[in-house]
Amino acid sequence: MYQNILIPTDGSELASKAAEQGVLLAKEIGAKVTAVTVTEPFHVISVAPRQLEYTRSEYERHADAVAGKALGAVLEAAKRAGVACDTVHVQHEHVYQAIIDAAASKGCDLIAMASHGRRGVSAVVLGSETVKVLTHSKIPVLVYR
Repeated sequence: MYQNILIPTDGSELASKAAEQGVLLAKEIGAKVTAVTVTEPFHVISVAPRQLEYTRSEYERHADAVAGKALGAVLEAAKRAGVACDTVHVQHEHVYQAIIDAAASKGCDLIAMASHGRRGVSAVVLGSETVKVLTHSKIPVLVYR
């Protein structure tokens, strides 16, 4: 069975619910978990409005704080369940690729992640990191809705 479950999180309510379920699965099967959160690198010229208000150091400090909070929630859930947990904060242009790379580098054999469950035009236009992970991952992906 699975030995190390990667749990990607962005700290959202949906990701937190998926993390709880991933931790419970790990407890049931005797696996450990690795929580990962991905931050986009700072760009001087950016199309992301949230980056325009920061200097590089402010952006990185803010990103570290947000990542720490998101990873801390998974770490706490794992602690309550008695499951071993590692955490990883990665900066990468492409969130889905960072998730896949983290799974490979940490020896994970399952990715358990949330999906917003978008359908129709919104799914096509907005895309989904979950769909990209599903499409490109060589290891199994368990999706929580």
